[in-house]
Amino acid sequence: MNNSTAEHLNWTHAWREQVLPTLVEQNWDLIVVGGGISGAGIIREAARRGWRCLLLEQHDFAWGTSSRSSKMVHGGLRYIRQGEFALTRDSVRERQRLLEDAAGLVEPLAFVYPHYRGEFPGRWWLTGALCLYDAFAGQSLHRFYPARQVPEIVPGLQQDKLSGASQYQDALTDDAGLVMHVLAEARALGACIVSQVKVVAPVYRDISHAAAESTQRRIVGLQIEDRLSGQQWSLACQAVAQAKGGWTEAAVLSGQTQHIRPLRGSHLLLPRSRLPVQQALSVQHPQDQRLMFIFPWQGATVVGTTDIDHHGDLSQEASISQAEVAYLLAGCAKVFPDAQITQSDVLSTWSGVRPIVAKTGTGVHKPSDESREHVLWIEPGRVSLAGGKLTTFRLLALEVLAACAVFNGRSMQETPHAVQRAAPDAPVDCLVDLPAELQRRLYGRYRADWSNFCHVFKQVGAQQIAHTSILWAQLAYACEHELVIHLDDLLLRRTRLGLLVAQGAVALLEQVRVLCQPRLGWDAQRWAEEQQRYLQIYQQFYSLPNAALPTLSKGTN
Repeated sequence: MNNSTAEHLNWTHAWREQVLPTLVEQNWDLIVVGGGISGAGIIREAARRGWRCLLLEQHDFAWGTSSRSSKMVHGGLRYIRQGEFALTRDSVRERQRLLEDAAGLVEPLAFVYPHYRGEFPGRWWLTGALCLYDAFAGQSLHRFYPARQVPEIVPGLQQDKLSGASQYQDALTDDAGLVMHVLAEARALGACIVSQVKVVAPVYRDISHAAAESTQRRIVGLQIEDRLSGQQWSLACQAVAQAKGGWTEAAVLSGQTQHIRPLRGSHLLLPRSRLPVQQALSVQHPQDQRLMFIFPWQGATVVGTTDIDHHGDLSQEASISQAEVAYLLAGCAKVFPDAQITQSDVLSTWSGVRPIVAKTGTGVHKPSDESREHVLWIEPGRVSLAGGKLTTFRLLALEVLAACAVFNGRSMQETPHAVQRAAPDAPVDCLVDLPAELQRRLYGRYRADWSNFCHVFKQVGAQQIAHTSILWAQLAYACEHELVIHLDDLLLRRTRLGLLVAQGAVALLEQVRVLCQPRLGWDAQRWAEEQQRYLQIYQQFYSLPNAALPTLSKGTN
């Protein structure tokens, strides 16, 4: 759908400048509003069906919850306890599908639940739940370890009152990487995808229905604004799909029996050397018996998550509170008392806002008792989605498309050119000298645009950054092919370098500048502005509360 003057350009700021004014030339079958995992899923499924489709994101892709989740692709054992069997079944089956379709990006991981005397659930209740869990997956993936064997699989675990541990399987991902992978698949099928574009207002028109001798007020387009230039345009479309999560506007929800209840989940990231876990640990917090997780991720260890009402301004990123830090450290101390983890060990933090759909007028439930089921709100010309889980994003997308097809009359049948499932062992010729695990990870992340990634990889090489598994080539590729508008896009979402290296990777910024500044086309002043902007964002939203601004070394100004 890109116009001819922009087709030859990579997915960069220059492409964006060329394509924005041409959006008015189309009467779009579908405009998707929101660039998180839900919006990405919707635009990909629309592109698979040959729809003329456009996605607009007002910030950066995965800027909200979809880069700040718990990184888990899972069925959700607690949904069984809440009686949400259909949600658990769908989640487990989609987990299995993603393990095949996104191998290398979504990877299996063993989870261990230690049983302590006097705690619920005990061994037998959990075994029953895991049998149902595995039945949904179509394979047996759980087992029980007696107390004497548990230290072999989880060294350092609290032994007092330990009666054994149950092990089961779920999966982990790089949530922002998954969003970018799905968007890349959509673009390969002809979708147009643009960030930093705000929807100002819907465009309405009275549509006459001769047979019914009536008129209907219907959304037929959107008034949009380029957040970088301030310029506005009016776009025409047959249907709008809103996937804005907690940002769904009150006007859509007026008169409804549900409302959005934003809930915040915060996480701590620790160096692997301080808490070297090989499997994910699922434990009850000593204060409120909520489940929390400690698990390995990208060479570090995550401790999370909280689940509290978020009262902050949703136009700003969420950030962890001191009370949440203390809560997570207390949970960590319960199960790993000898590790003596403190605030001084924390590399970074992140907080995401879950768009939970709560019933209006039914009293206030505990945050963790609220359902994770999704809801669609349908009005003439527009379908709004809220709620749901990362794991089931494909199913949610299909449900939204079916509702939108009523408005645009387009087929739900996939086109012959739709992206086919790629085998996990697909060829990775340009990476032949790398370890097999790294090949698998890179192919899983970039296979939708593999030829371009290989081209950049051959130019930049296979050097990894500091102690991380991130390659310098990944930064270069993002600058040239993943619509990086700001430095935080690059360091916090296209790659996770700013999370994985202490102080937001401030010590590496000069090397980042040398590699990336020419690829981004920024002059010295622009780089200095972006650098300062990034460090302020890191300090305010990805550090411990009241942390000092990371200090630039000489030569990075």
